[in-house]
Amino acid sequence: MARTLTRWKVEDYHRMIANGLLAGRSVELIDGQIVDMAPELPIHRATYRRGSKYLEKLLGSRAVVFSAAPITLPSDGEPEPDISIVKAPESQYDQRHPSPNDVYWLIEVSNSTLAFDLSTKAETYAKDGIQDYWVIDVKGKQLWVHRVPNNGKYEAVSQLRTGIIKPLSMPDISVEINRLF
Repeated sequence: MARTLTRWKVEDYHRMIANGLLAGRSVELIDGQIVDMAPELPIHRATYRRGSKYLEKLLGSRAVVFSAAPITLPSDGEPEPDISIVKAPESQYDQRHPSPNDVYWLIEVSNSTLAFDLSTKAETYAKDGIQDYWVIDVKGKQLWVHRVPNNGKYEAVSQLRTGIIKPLSMPDISVEINRLF
């Protein structure tokens, strides 16, 4: 007999949260599956906090920078990227999480989850049309930049160690790569 996993909708996931079924658990919804999140080491937290503060200062009122906060995806997903750069004003997210139409770009910080962030997370974000997805590889001291989503894959993936990068949505902004580490 073949067994299949239950595919959860975002609405189901929200009901579980509201009813306390996921209280005390560090999970996220990825492609209809409730997935345990990796424990956070101090270097992980420090890296995304530094990156968030830098981007908040750099972007000012042009965007909202969320740290470790959910976004809602049409593919039955509610992942929690380490850094989300989304459209202002922040008040529009009082009753909902940002969706792909709100996202300028997403950043994951990888200390122990690099393979997952470069595969499953990248596929998820590409499938839902996230145009600019970056992965900070803490151990490798490099930034993986994913662009041009097409059929659940990114057609352009590059690795950068130094220099600047310009977000697709804000080509007039220069992000210093070393400031993200």
